[in-house]
Amino acid sequence: MLAWYAANGRGLAFRTTSDPYAVLVSELMAQQTQAERAAEAWTAWMARWPAVEALAAAPVADVLRAWAGLGYNRRAVALHRAAKAIVADHGGRVPDDVGALEALPGVGPYTARAVAAIGFGRPVGAVDTNVRRVLGRIAVGGPGALTSAAMQALADAVVPAGRAAAWTHAVMDLGAGPCASRNPRCGACPAAPWCRFAAGERALEPVAPRASARRAQGDASSGQALAFPATSRWLRGRVLARARDAVDGSWVAYGEPIGAHPPEAVREAVLTLERDGLLEVREGAGGLEARLPDG
Repeated sequence: MLAWYAANGRGLAFRTTSDPYAVLVSELMAQQTQAERAAEAWTAWMARWPAVEALAAAPVADVLRAWAGLGYNRRAVALHRAAKAIVADHGGRVPDDVGALEALPGVGPYTARAVAAIGFGRPVGAVDTNVRRVLGRIAVGGPGALTSAAMQALADAVVPAGRAAAWTHAVMDLGAGPCASRNPRCGACPAAPWCRFAAGERALEPVAPRASARRAQGDASSGQALAFPATSRWLRGRVLARARDAVDGSWVAYGEPIGAHPPEAVREAVLTLERDGLLEVREGAGGLEARLPDG
């Protein structure tokens, strides 16, 4: 698999470094964002804020503007808060311990292990959807046959000594390529000779919901739905875009409908973004006003 990755791996810009801060930025950018788009944004980001201290000192409004096009703007705020925590609590050095990494704002089990493996060479497995599918298919014929704890134990156990970073990238790329969720190309997979799935031992795999179901479920739960004008996520995106585009960070009035959303829905969207730390809000002469945060 490592030889396959050396010959076929994606040449993404953020794979040219093992700097833990740079890895942290790339991992948060690449969540629910196309890897190639994240790589472009990462290059510009690192040119502007090449060290964690620079990001921690930046106004959050500038961070949100730089995040434009990456979606899930709460990740930008979380990354900014993580940078501040690294400076305040770790002397400006990204911690190399998985537990300490998970304690940072916005960093979950996957991101913590990806930073530990890629940035520090720790022999831990970063388990995302692609990794779960690849390792589950090889080991038992499908990811649905393993509990989360068993999958994590498997992912940790198979990391090759001294090759944690390359292995992390290799498994991710295999899942994004030959070992796709639909129509996998087992004939092009370097793991096929040892893979139970390729041998026909097909364990039950989770069925991905249809796009319409994902849209409805995401919008009803956490606002992480597909961009669609009738959804609250679409509305929040338009609200934030207006604040992001305001000249010199001026206050923007939100008393009118946006698209098909009435003023009451617009107001709720603004207040939700305030609770998430993405906007500052005040009552103006013409109703609710907002702008990107100063702090």
